[in-house]
Amino acid sequence: MAMPLADASAAGPALLRQRGSNHVGLRQFNERVVLQALRTHGSLAKAEIARVTGLTAQAIGLIAARLDDEQLLRREAPVRGRVGQPSVPIGLNPDGAFAVGIKIGRRSADWLLVDFSGQVRARIRLDYAFPDIDQLLPAIGRHLNQLLDGLGPLRARVVGVGLAAPLQLGGWHRMLGLSAAQSQAWNSIDLTGQVQQMTGLPVRFAKDTAAACVAELLQGRGRDIPSFLYLFMDTFVGGALVLDSHLHRGLHGNAGAVASLPLAVAQPDSAAAPEQLIRQASLWELEQRLREQGLDPMAAYDERVLQAPWAAHSRAWIASAASALAHCIVSATAFLDLDAVVIDAATTADLLQALAERVRALLHAYNWEGLHPPPPLALGSIGSDARALGGALLPLHACFAPDTDIFLKT
Repeated sequence: MAMPLADASAAGPALLRQRGSNHVGLRQFNERVVLQALRTHGSLAKAEIARVTGLTAQAIGLIAARLDDEQLLRREAPVRGRVGQPSVPIGLNPDGAFAVGIKIGRRSADWLLVDFSGQVRARIRLDYAFPDIDQLLPAIGRHLNQLLDGLGPLRARVVGVGLAAPLQLGGWHRMLGLSAAQSQAWNSIDLTGQVQQMTGLPVRFAKDTAAACVAELLQGRGRDIPSFLYLFMDTFVGGALVLDSHLHRGLHGNAGAVASLPLAVAQPDSAAAPEQLIRQASLWELEQRLREQGLDPMAAYDERVLQAPWAAHSRAWIASAASALAHCIVSATAFLDLDAVVIDAATTADLLQALAERVRALLHAYNWEGLHPPPPLALGSIGSDARALGGALLPLHACFAPDTDIFLKT
């Protein structure tokens, strides 16, 4: 919920009132429906808003007036050339509300300031080999305040902070060459609580790949695909799941945890468990291939990855990773009967495209008897920003998107 952040009598933009927290839930729900229509379709005349929402013209007029008072809308240039009075399209006011998304990863951290229209206004990035708690926590607060201070008086219109991070940032520490103590330090910290202490704003947390999936769901492929498995290639591969246009979190908030998917059948007499997807389909594995050849492993994340002398090793990784991902997709399809699979990455579009093409080819090597043909494999539309952007969209969506639970809140 939006929180008062300054004295209402102070000069500057009007404060956002709390939404969805009392017995006028139906009115507030309809306001959210109108805002969602404008977010989906862009600027619309009042008659068009009534048509796409199913609300009456009178209701649209009243809702538009209230939202206008809160500075959430802006009037566009009149559309002339038709019979009668020119229509005046109404759109979202980008300055109507803001949120900050913070992504904490194993190789980098990102801070994004996102406006009411979902556009990134400012960004900060911090790269590291692995996050050090004593250095990163102060940096989180410092960069968060840097973005907020840059808003000036518009800071009063920030509705919250969204935090995206792995559920266990210290997981698979042996692969990363970390000590058990370093791993335990991250796995035991209350990261949301630490960020909450840095700000008077509401803080919402999501698994990093779930946050990335939120961004794709609200601003990317998810607008056209009702149910899909979402795969995100980063230092470690991860996933999330959308069912009937809703993010499915699961009992522990860990639905779509594809990194842990076994790639073989376990043998009772074997001393070792089957290898997991994370071992073959992560950019970390590509880093290791490059490092073994004396090449800069960070090329895995930039344009050098498909250039000499990195290209040959990158293409070898593509073959291995695509095989593992195809296995993952077939397994998921057997359980979920998906509309599509969406794959995105924290690397270049060219590498992602090459990987996807190889996965598509390998899917046809499987026996699909008893299943529908392979689901379409779509490339994600957001890229490296997806996790931080999804984090920022969490508080914006909570405050302004249609939510049937609004009727039950008191």
